[in-house]
Amino acid sequence: MTDILVASIGFGLITVAILSLASAGFTLQFSVTGVLNLAYADVMTVAGFGALALNQQLGWSIWLTVPVGGLIGGLLSVVLNRAILQPLLRKGTSMFGMLIASLALSLVIWNLTLAFVRPGFFHYDMPPADVHRFLGQILTTNQLLFMALAAAVLLAVHLILRRSKLGKAMRAVAANPDLARSSGIPSRRVVDITWFISGFLGGVAGVVLFAGVPAFDTSTARGITVIVLATVILGGVGNVYGALLAALVIGLTSEIVATVFAPEWRDVLALVVLIGVLLVRPQGIVRDVTGGREVAAA
Repeated sequence: MTDILVASIGFGLITVAILSLASAGFTLQFSVTGVLNLAYADVMTVAGFGALALNQQLGWSIWLTVPVGGLIGGLLSVVLNRAILQPLLRKGTSMFGMLIASLALSLVIWNLTLAFVRPGFFHYDMPPADVHRFLGQILTTNQLLFMALAAAVLLAVHLILRRSKLGKAMRAVAANPDLARSSGIPSRRVVDITWFISGFLGGVAGVVLFAGVPAFDTSTARGITVIVLATVILGGVGNVYGALLAALVIGLTSEIVATVFAPEWRDVLALVVLIGVLLVRPQGIVRDVTGGREVAAA
């Protein structure tokens, strides 16, 4: 049993990589725009199937399809925001109304994807991979590369947020959009870039998620929506670094729970965490480090 528990940590690290990408993108977009985008999993799905088309129909390596999946997710997110969500915000739609609108978008995108690809299960053509054993872990070369890819993408996001003028502008818009606009910050452009980065992270997460399972369908990404929301809430909604820490906690814990009990308990754990955090500490486990309090010091 001990060996199985130790091995589950390796699978947990893969889950951490997926949750880190998805939750960081989700919470980054919310921190700047204030919109809870429930269509995020469907953006992941569209990006994942876009990568599938390149992988199987054009023979692209999975590693070449990852950035393309990110681009698909980024562009789709910008289009959804520009065409639907931003007009609703300008009309004064409440947060609850925006939530319902994003849920409707989710259903539309999911059904369009289902109509286009048809029901069924799919898989990527993955390159042969060696198996590596160390410290009780059993991981393939592909899994290690996907974790390294996730780490590199998240490091790039960190550098953008903390070391660039764009990151400072994003934090300014998140803290006070009107003040940022009056200070000469191109708020609309910043929002577009934020949605693109958010969608890019979701697109990469979708490809990594689909590549990490034996077979996937149009509901695979939607199946982790609860876990992503639990991760975002645990880390503090709008807090990118809190989301990364929460992804580590939930990713490892969920895999251990799934190993000890059953895979069905993974979602139960996510829901318990979500409810518990809302009851005890609604602001999340980490204080905000990307919002307005840090703008002046950045």
